Amino acid sequence: MPDALPSKVPEARPRIRILWGQHLLEDLLNGRYRSLVCAVNSEDNSRGIIAQLAALLPTSQWDERSITANAKQFAGAGPGGVNRVKVLKYDMDVVEVLAILRPAQRTLTVADLAHAFRIVAEMIGRKPGRTPSASVSFLGARANNLVGTDGKEPTFEAVLRAMHEGGYSGDVYPSPQMWQLAKIGLFPRYPFPATLDQLRRGGF
Repeated sequence: MPDALPSKVPEARPRIRILWGQHLLEDLLNGRYRSLVCAVNSEDNSRGIIAQLAALLPTSQWDERSITANAKQFAGAGPGGVNRVKVLKYDMDVVEVLAILRPAQRTLTVADLAHAFRIVAEMIGRKPGRTPSASVSFLGARANNLVGTDGKEPTFEAVLRAMHEGGYSGDVYPSPQMWQLAKIGLFPRYPFPATLDQLRRGGF
């Protein structure tokens, strides 16, 4: 549902566009994006979108084994060692993947995500050729599952907030599991309009 009526003067405030019901892999293969933000780990990426993309792009020099081997080299390197989140670059010719490396031997947290997206936003800002950019939602993952402060998977809004506060303003693709939500009104951009807060308080 629209969060505001179209205006002759577009809003200058950066927003995240939410691609409800769209197919990320198809859009990447059709050349709609120059960069992709997703997760990677140093153990097994066979089920991740990064390995799927590498296998489908004929000019990519990466495969699941080399992606994982590269991540393993960085997993314990640098200040902070294994507990520090990092962003790795995988050049797949048509698309550059900015992969958030899950810290070894623990799950990815919302705090990790917020820190990583500050790095991602800086990387995109310093190299305009990385736009347009798309990101996964980091929800519903298997190997790189995301948790909040309570140890449970966070809400989609919490993920969007971490991305936006980090400075990211690209597109985000919700997880396919979210396509099964009941028929409700969904906003196409984040931050959500102020009227949503009024509705949450019981106002109209």
